[in-house]
Amino acid sequence: MVRNVQIRLSLKEEGDPNGLQKRVAKYLGLPEKELTIHVLRKSIDARKPKIQFNYKLAVYINEAPDDTKNTYQFDYKDVSKAKEIHIIGFGPAGMWAALRCLELGYKPIVFERGKNVKDRRRDLRAININHIVNSESNYCFGEGGAGTYSDGKLYTRSLKRGDVQRIFKSLVHHGATPQILIDAHPHIGTNKLPKVVKNIRETILKYGGEIHFNTKVTDFIINDNQLNSIVLNNETETKVKRVILATGHSARDIFELLHKKEILLKAKSFAMGVRVEHPQHIIDSIQYHCKGERNELLPAAAYSLVEQVKGRGVYSFCMCPGGFIVPAATAPGEIVVNGMSPSKRNNLYANSGIVVEINVDEDIPKYDHLGPLKGLAYQKDLERLAFTSGGRTQTAPAQRLTDFVEGKLSPDLNPTSYRPGLKSVPLHSLLPKFIGSRLRNGFAAFGKKMNGFYTAEANIIGVESRTSSPVNIPRNDALEHPEVKGLFPCGEGGGYAGGIVSAAMDGERCAEAAIVGL
Repeated sequence: MVRNVQIRLSLKEEGDPNGLQKRVAKYLGLPEKELTIHVLRKSIDARKPKIQFNYKLAVYINEAPDDTKNTYQFDYKDVSKAKEIHIIGFGPAGMWAALRCLELGYKPIVFERGKNVKDRRRDLRAININHIVNSESNYCFGEGGAGTYSDGKLYTRSLKRGDVQRIFKSLVHHGATPQILIDAHPHIGTNKLPKVVKNIRETILKYGGEIHFNTKVTDFIINDNQLNSIVLNNETETKVKRVILATGHSARDIFELLHKKEILLKAKSFAMGVRVEHPQHIIDSIQYHCKGERNELLPAAAYSLVEQVKGRGVYSFCMCPGGFIVPAATAPGEIVVNGMSPSKRNNLYANSGIVVEINVDEDIPKYDHLGPLKGLAYQKDLERLAFTSGGRTQTAPAQRLTDFVEGKLSPDLNPTSYRPGLKSVPLHSLLPKFIGSRLRNGFAAFGKKMNGFYTAEANIIGVESRTSSPVNIPRNDALEHPEVKGLFPCGEGGGYAGGIVSAAMDGERCAEAAIVGL
């Protein structure tokens, strides 16, 4: 017999190795020895000082668990001699498009402009230590895309787009911790993601797929509205029938190439702002109602904030507890900051993007003459401003949070996790008024929602500008571009995803669409 049970444990009960078993036995009125517990979901309720752990369980009474219900079979086929699907980009959308091709019996041929995960590390070090940006290999470009060297946050609201658990179990199959199948807000960690990505690559190669690194698509050859071939590295022309375009939200050259070739694009609303960084103990004390160090059973605390300011949303984005801030520029002459965390989330700082919603049809009229690329141009200008004000290196412009809100230059800055360093800059006057004024009001409001959030111990760091693609590559109900047959825009770059899981699900859907009629 199996019973579905929801149980709440106190901190004390959670700390008892047999606490869950005891609590369930008491709840059901049965001996502990008759029960086998399978955890389906776990979350923490810290809204009140008395913190509780919520469990959703399948309890097996006098019988063994049916493990087959909790596994997925991935029927990867030998596709070495199968029909080909070409995939541009090897981030989450491209990776899962390729894995799905293996299951469907088609050969994925992947072109990735960047390097593999191991070789990428040298270029990341060059950005952090020497302030040198490699435009083909950085925190955004390379094996695994922007997701590889990130927190690996897997929480998504895109539950109607595909099977979320299927993606999670694919990650576990390739080396991620099984804990992601249970946690309400799962993550993998920047220290563990590279291994998972490498294992996915090895699966694709093992079953006959191809992955070509340092291979950039530089042109599309289109005849009679049919994509016939692609040009690689300005040299080699490769014939194609179906192409999944999964280049991510930062592949600006792809947007510009499509626009130049008069292929339909649309400007898309997005968001930009800054990163705010607090000592983690401040966020812990707010969220867990504690003084001093948090209880060892509790993870580094996170938060989610949103406020409407002058008709636009101001909200937290990609919150990284126990994390660090990294330079995510994809070309020289720009500053872009992003956040990530290791698996244990045990760094001393908490950071989050705090961004302002931008409606491209109403908010940036000076850029209207640029058509579908107007949001992209606005994004570029803000990143160049950050680069110039920071001193023309990867040193980022920064300000104490309270000084930013009060409109004062910070005489000094707090310690930071951002390795290239910070420079005190009056961001309150440098940011466009549309963004800066809303951020100042937003931070003041957040301080009221979270007592202690508004503090001089926090820095704000500019700029957080790559929240999502400012360009949409349209597609029809068959997921194909409405004007170019054989082209399937996919993932974050096309404007159809917003994170690892939603991009992976979209990659699978595009693979399923691309094989139709092939």
